[in-house]
Amino acid sequence: MNKALTIAGSDSGGGAGIQADLKTFQELEVFGMSAITAVTAQNTLGVHGVYPMTPEAVVQQIQAIGEDIGTNAVKTGMLFSSDIIEAVSEQIRKYRWENLVVDPVMIAKGGASLLLQEAISAMKTHLIPLAKVITPNIPEAEVLTGLTIRSHEDKKEAALKLVELGVQTVVIKGGHDEDESESTDLLFDGSEFHTFTNQRIPTKNTHGTGCTFSAALTAELAKGSSIYDAVLTAKEFIQAAIEDGIDVGHGHGPTNHGAFRRRREFGNR
Repeated sequence: MNKALTIAGSDSGGGAGIQADLKTFQELEVFGMSAITAVTAQNTLGVHGVYPMTPEAVVQQIQAIGEDIGTNAVKTGMLFSSDIIEAVSEQIRKYRWENLVVDPVMIAKGGASLLLQEAISAMKTHLIPLAKVITPNIPEAEVLTGLTIRSHEDKKEAALKLVELGVQTVVIKGGHDEDESESTDLLFDGSEFHTFTNQRIPTKNTHGTGCTFSAALTAELAKGSSIYDAVLTAKEFIQAAIEDGIDVGHGHGPTNHGAFRRRREFGNR
């Protein structure tokens, strides 16, 4: 059984974080495990409270997996503080987990900060050099590189700077592109650039898109897919999830984590 571990925050609203990751792992037929870094009081209207775990609690959760079950791939999401980032990085090195996907979660959909300012340096120094893939959106890539990203060439420049931090592969997501008709993700594997363009869906139900995309990528790496194929499947997964979004709550609703599987099953009939 292929296995994937998510190290991230809990979203009580169920659309992002640990909840989105585990749903995605399950849909892609990977056994999902978790280490919770923080509990958030959250719904479609926003984040109403953040309650971080102690670094020791996070470490014990990771060690419980590492000493018994093991994993084929790991993703990190909301890590909140430099202490947690450093603790998580140490455990990843300890268990020599190489299929690491870093989703550098910084700001929630409603604008709430999910990463302390002092933690950005720790992420760049300790965690990113261990990653096989990093999946920032445009604002996150701007924070990590210090660049302003407005064009495709800007994305390429940012990807080059991120690789200089030690990560093997960069995927800069295009959800914040200024083009109103489509969005383009940029993949840089250290030598070649690839682009993935999708039609933009007119919907407010996009809560958890970044978590879900990176979780799908992680699941595919756990199954032995190449980086390119993993990104391609993750793009198809999140596009289906957005197109068939779930209309619950009064704000930014969640994506539909079951859409990709149902489409695939229908196509196989």
